[in-house]
Amino acid sequence: MLRTILFKFLMYVYFLLWSPVLLVGLVSKKLNRAIISAEVTGLLILVRIVMGIKYRVNYPQCEESGIPLKPNNNARNDGKAIIAAKHMSILEIAILYRTIPKSFFIVKRELMWIPIYGWAFWRLGLVPVNRTRGKTNMKKLADTVANKILAGGVLVIFPEGTRVKPGARPALRRGLLFLAHELKLPILPVGTDSGLYWPKRGKMRSGTANIYFEELLPCTASLDEIAESINQHSA
Repeated sequence: MLRTILFKFLMYVYFLLWSPVLLVGLVSKKLNRAIISAEVTGLLILVRIVMGIKYRVNYPQCEESGIPLKPNNNARNDGKAIIAAKHMSILEIAILYRTIPKSFFIVKRELMWIPIYGWAFWRLGLVPVNRTRGKTNMKKLADTVANKILAGGVLVIFPEGTRVKPGARPALRRGLLFLAHELKLPILPVGTDSGLYWPKRGKMRSGTANIYFEELLPCTASLDEIAESINQHSA
């Protein structure tokens, strides 16, 4: 437990030291993304050195030719899809950000209120939603997301709505289906077991955390089908 406390202390100091650099990055989107990418890379190195947590990204099985199998004819010519990921810790956010170029996330608006970091998140193109005043304006949200996708972005959404413990299987939020139908985008489920090593609360432990990219699903997939795929290899 002492090592966990040490890491979290070092992590907060690390974030604090990056704050003035993030201010500089506000001058342009390109610089802001480069700075945040460097900070994320440093965080993954820090957790590996202090806690011994590595990571591995797993993709669907490929044919002998190396060409990924396509379970349906749902792939778009532009390769776009909504990434629907399980959320257990900061770890998979960092890994997904590193793995998916030009990714952006839908986040709770309170994150945008964090001094300096909230400004950097806004510059990065994260999309805030207000969960405290009833239903989100989904049509407005879809329009915002569509514009970002047209500009080359890739949406990452956590359809369970919050961080969960290993073994937890909360119902997915229907907003994912609305966005998929509205934008006519297939869904790429992503599972993880990161909560085994970096839990929401409590002791962290060393090991290799996994990110599992599952097979593509059509925009007409049900919440049960998406949940089953996300949890197929998740802890």
